[in-house]
Amino acid sequence: MKEGPEYWEEALWDSRFFQIEFRRHLRVAMRCFNHTEGFHSAQGMFGCELSDDGSTTGYCHFAYDGKEVIYLDKERGIYIPTVYEAQLTTQEWNSPEMRWGELTKGDLENECIEEVKNFINYGREALERQVPPEVKVWGHRQSDGVTRLQCLVYGFHPRPVDVKWVRNGKDDVPSDEMSPILPHPDGTYQIRVSVEVPTREGDTYSCHVDHSSLGTEALTLIWEPNSDLPLGVTVGAIFGCLIAVAAVAVGGFYLYKKKKYSCRRTNTFDTDPLTELSNIPKA
Repeated sequence: MKEGPEYWEEALWDSRFFQIEFRRHLRVAMRCFNHTEGFHSAQGMFGCELSDDGSTTGYCHFAYDGKEVIYLDKERGIYIPTVYEAQLTTQEWNSPEMRWGELTKGDLENECIEEVKNFINYGREALERQVPPEVKVWGHRQSDGVTRLQCLVYGFHPRPVDVKWVRNGKDDVPSDEMSPILPHPDGTYQIRVSVEVPTREGDTYSCHVDHSSLGTEALTLIWEPNSDLPLGVTVGAIFGCLIAVAAVAVGGFYLYKKKKYSCRRTNTFDTDPLTELSNIPKA
């Protein structure tokens, strides 16, 4: 890892603060909604994005029981309530004494973006690697003289890719089903494109793949009517995607915890979370 031990020690302490603080957020929300018992949840989402052209965006949202109650208007630097029960809290956060919206806006535009740039530099070698795609095609004859063709493109990096079916080497066939570009545990991606075509003799169909790892030459694979895809390829690809999605979710949750500085404190709480944290030694 590129970060030193101080970074991870601070991250551990922040996660403890985060846990204590959101228990208080939940108690405040329950009072606002007149809930005295039962199972309830408080959620928050904070993040920033850096585009290739240098433009940036940021967001901060809060939810109670799965429904958004407060969000940050980043341009104006104020919090906006989306339900009646959150009006008093947002007035407090936007007050001249607290000005949490302005502070959050500053974190999104500065500290958060700087951390994104650091992670990009740390992972530049992995981000810039070129891995050419593998391609499998198969078809299934359906009723009424229609055949459904499938093209599975997998194992490629980076993510952008263009996949299409072509009839007789020149006519594009509009896709009626295209999966999202999904991640694999090894950092590569996959996509599946399907079309329905008339079952006619004499027509040929091929899957064309354009990807940066291929240079100027597109990868073309012709469908043979008697070919089929081994079951293991399909099952393996799907299982790999499920693992990858789970890994992304866990990673995103950790990054969210690390970046919760500005969306956390309000004197609506009974006590300052730092009081409770004083009994937790900072690693």
